[in-house]
Amino acid sequence: MEERMQRLRQLIKESEHIVFFGGAGVSTESQIPDFRSDEGLYSGTEQKKYPYPPETMLSHSFFVRHTEQFFAYYFDKMVYPQAKPNAAHIALAKLEQMGKLSAVVTQNIDGLHQLAGSHRVYELHGSVHRNTCQKCGRHYTLEEMLQWKDRGIPRCSCGGIIKPDVVLYEESLDSDVLEKAVRHIMAADLLIVGGTSLAVYPAAGLLQYYGGRELVLINKTETPYDRRATLIFRESIGKVLSSAVAGL
Repeated sequence: MEERMQRLRQLIKESEHIVFFGGAGVSTESQIPDFRSDEGLYSGTEQKKYPYPPETMLSHSFFVRHTEQFFAYYFDKMVYPQAKPNAAHIALAKLEQMGKLSAVVTQNIDGLHQLAGSHRVYELHGSVHRNTCQKCGRHYTLEEMLQWKDRGIPRCSCGGIIKPDVVLYEESLDSDVLEKAVRHIMAADLLIVGGTSLAVYPAAGLLQYYGGRELVLINKTETPYDRRATLIFRESIGKVLSSAVAGL
């Protein structure tokens, strides 16, 4: 691994516009479960607790038709207010402070990149920290939303339902966030992809906009882009990124 680590440090040193593209594996080291691991939301153990699969319970139509059940599942499985940034989040924030990292493009909704100190974060699937009344448009924080946990449907003072600003199944990604993420990926001279199998579309499709030569993959399983990668790490993403940054 040391030889690959030296190569990664060299790539970082030679780059001026790094973009990090991350998935659920970035957050698992903060004890937030992913969807597809043995302990994830799609595992048999988890599915036995609820009458419908995650794709159904986290869909727009389920939110509309079974709102109370949606929020019971949402608060139980999608919100982790005690989670803290891990070594990967901290290393990326340091890279931004050094003027190396142009942007973080993430599929995660937990806000841990910002909590670690990153400023240019494009959240493809939204964030649990932003919530909006569907009737009057008033915004609510995660802390305000958590007051409704186990109390039914979160409602605004106007009586409207407060919807988390997360992209549910059947919903489209935010066009403005998408456009800015694509712009940064196109301008990158080094793309580091971590914690994602690149199996979830349309987010994974953003990699096609990267025209640079150097691609680094940090993921415990194979991805469709392995053949194109300059470097591949199967180790802990926090360990890889923190070690790379510490050696600069």
